[in-house]
Amino acid sequence: MKTPVAFIIFNRPDTTARVFESIRQAQPPKLLVIADGPRSDKVGEAEKCAATRAIIDRVDWDCEVITNYSEVNLGCKLRPATGIDWVFQQVEAAIILEDDCLPDPSFFPYCEELLERYRHDTRIMFISGDNFQFGRRRTNDSYYFSQFNYMCPTWGWATWRRAWQYYDVNIKLWETIRDDGWLEDLLGNSPTVEVWKRKFQSVYDGTFDTWDYQWIFTCWVQNGSIVIPNVNLISNIGYRPDATHSKTLTSEFANMPVSAMSFPLQHPKFFIRDAKADRYSNDSSTRFDRLRGILTNPTRLKQIVNNYQQARG
Repeated sequence: MKTPVAFIIFNRPDTTARVFESIRQAQPPKLLVIADGPRSDKVGEAEKCAATRAIIDRVDWDCEVITNYSEVNLGCKLRPATGIDWVFQQVEAAIILEDDCLPDPSFFPYCEELLERYRHDTRIMFISGDNFQFGRRRTNDSYYFSQFNYMCPTWGWATWRRAWQYYDVNIKLWETIRDDGWLEDLLGNSPTVEVWKRKFQSVYDGTFDTWDYQWIFTCWVQNGSIVIPNVNLISNIGYRPDATHSKTLTSEFANMPVSAMSFPLQHPKFFIRDAKADRYSNDSSTRFDRLRGILTNPTRLKQIVNNYQQARG
């Protein structure tokens, strides 16, 4: 393996150890570690952060380890954003994993080969390891091109400095995109437009603490495509009550099974996005957002239960 790996960690030594072991088996020549600091109001979190960082000391292969540790808590928006900025100050390309994103071993050579193949192809913004098609596929190729990866694309992915340079954590272009109707030009479907207007507005207003919606926004503004594997290569093992966002244990996206990518890779013979796959991802994302909205709104949840009980008499 020749490609550097960036590893984003925080306060979960158990999941971090599992993902670290997968990195250890791949043995990248360079490991860039991004860590957030503990929250001052969370009892015992400083000890959890320290235990998580100690896992990086287990590197036992020929590897240059570079760390970017924050001593204060920057949160889910600024810590990944500033950390990935730092990564691409060090290297031209990287494979990126978070502490709860467990990859299949074939994820690493898959990313490495496609990083090299599309290194100078500015149509491609990043290589995703996630597949949310649940077995559906249109071709026998190893991957397809997507314009809209509606679900979270950042559980396991890879990109280049040339793409990340456009990232803006504050999405300063949002008002122009919103007010001049560019989102409608991009998405067409009005319900989908409204979903993403709410998401981007919450980021722009600072009411939702995240960094990855901004990355999707960047890809769309640059009219960039995403490479999606035709098998799922990443399992998110972090769905649990102590998670920041992914708390729904019964989510269909929690602990998704992975499959090994077959080699040699079968490359598409043409560059056309898979619109059918994109539409399915959009439907899944919309359904997931509605469910999350219900589960996190006690009043709405109680209303649904009452309506159900009344209907049953």
